[in-house]
This record gives sequence, structure tokens and C-alpha cells, in this order.
Amino acid sequence: MENSQIQRIKTINEFHKLRGLSKPEHPLISLVDYREIKHSNEHNQVTWTQDFYTIGLKRNVCGKFRYGQQEYDFDEGLLSFIAPRQVFGVEVLEQEETSQPSGWLLLIHPDFLWNTSLAKGIKQYDFFGYAVHESLFLSEKEEIAIVGIMQNIQQEYHSNIDKFSQGIIISQIELLLNYAERFYHRQFITRQIANHNTLDQLEDLLTDYFNDDDLLAKGLPSVQDISDKLHVSPNYLSGLLKTLTGKSTQHHIHDKLLEKAKEKLSTSKRSVSEIAYELGFEHPQSFSKLFKIKTEMTPLEFRRTFN
Repeated sequence: MENSQIQRIKTINEFHKLRGLSKPEHPLISLVDYREIKHSNEHNQVTWTQDFYTIGLKRNVCGKFRYGQQEYDFDEGLLSFIAPRQVFGVEVLEQEETSQPSGWLLLIHPDFLWNTSLAKGIKQYDFFGYAVHESLFLSEKEEIAIVGIMQNIQQEYHSNIDKFSQGIIISQIELLLNYAERFYHRQFITRQIANHNTLDQLEDLLTDYFNDDDLLAKGLPSVQDISDKLHVSPNYLSGLLKTLTGKSTQHHIHDKLLEKAKEKLSTSKRSVSEIAYELGFEHPQSFSKLFKIKTEMTPLEFRRTFN
């Protein structure tokens, strides 16, 4: 999909107008019936950015969705999340009459969250990020729960607004996000093939990294380095690995490092300092300290077990 321009949508009212919808009942929050959204072919060549959060629950989406620099997978998923100012593009394809898209879009302007627990808390949810590249798939029961929460929000802002309204809506949004976090965790477990592919890719990546002869110049890999190469966020990767293996990403890096260190200590005559530099440590003391913490032996004590 070639995007020749970026169009910024600043307000929820502007979104409604652009998509041929009636004026929103509340300027800072809106639940939109996806069937009512009007798409134009000219929009296929536009990259968008919005100044508000979008939580989308969509069925029968026929098109391509690009989020940041990668494709966003809607093949099985239903629920997606976009944070303010993130760049995305949508290419709508021809739709069969028997499979028209449906669902809901919940639009939340950050100003609605001002002075509430979600003002900062919403940023802690990992699925509001470029690195998450697949939508959340839901069981029928889970979908009913999410739609119910969305409709509770709509019902509340449809009613007469009073001093309790914002708090009630914020509570419903938090409930929705907490359910989504639970469902993403379940998705880690149920998508075993894809998840174990990620684990295999991590293993290969770390093996190649520590087999490199230029580790001193490169330094030790960071969690961010590894996550970037696997095209997932650091928190997403650590969450996945803890679910599959009980270990964090940092733990996996250290395990591979120690595996390589033990190989060098047991099969070569190089000094501990030389091995530390070869493994990317600037200071041999740091290597010896990590080795002792992880193995309860110093590198020299480990080497003596082979003599």
C-alpha cells in the first residue's frame, strides 16, 4: 500500500464528519457502529494519525491495515488498539455482500481521561503500541462481554451527564482494558505454534549474536535490541516468554551468555578477562560477578572442574 500523504484527525467530531456519521453526542468519547462508517477509495492512499485512542472490535474486515511500519493481522482477530498520534493506513478491498463488515469503534480523547487514574495508567497497557502486530481474537462469550462494556459506556454518556458520569465511564474503560489484558495473555497460551516460532527465533537470534567475533564492539544485547529484531515490544516479549518458559527476556539473554561462557572456559586456555571481552563485557569484573550469581561459582572455579 503506497501512502502519499498523512492526514491528521484532531477531534472525534472531525472523525464523525469524515466518515459520514452524525455529530457525536459527547465531544470526548463516542461509540461508533462500524456498519455506519463510509469508506472512500481515495482514502486508500492516505496514511492517518488521530489525536485520540481507538479501540476497534471488527468482524469481516476485508482490507489491509498498516500500523507503523508493519502489517496488522486481522485474519482471526477482532479487537485492536490504536494510541493517539500513531500512524496507520487502511486499504479497503471489495467486499462480498454476504460478509459485510460489522462491529464497534470506541473513540476516547485523552482530555476525557484528565485527572483520572487512567490518564497515566492507560499507557501501561502494552497493546497500545506499534510492536503489537496482531489483533486480539475473542471467543463468543468474550466478545459478548466486551460489546456489553462498550454499550454500557455509550448508555452512560447518552444519559444526562452528572458528577458521577465520568467516574462510571472511566471504570468501564478500565474494565475493558483489564479484560483485554487477560485475553491477550490467554492468546499467548492458545497460539502455541506462533508463540513457539517466536521462541525458536529468539534462540536462533541469541545463538547468532553470541557466535559473532565482534561482540566487544557490539556489546551485550539489550532486551530492546532483541525485541526490535523480533518485531514485538519488550513487555510483550517478556510476557510471552514468562508464559511459555517462566523466564524473562533478560533471563534468556543471560542463559545464552552463560552457555557460551561455559563453552569457552571449558574448551580454551584463554584467560577469564579475555573471555569476558570476547563476550562483550567492557569490564571483566562484571562478567565474573554475573557468572558467580548465576552458577554459584567463579569462572575459575568452573574451569577447575574440568581439570
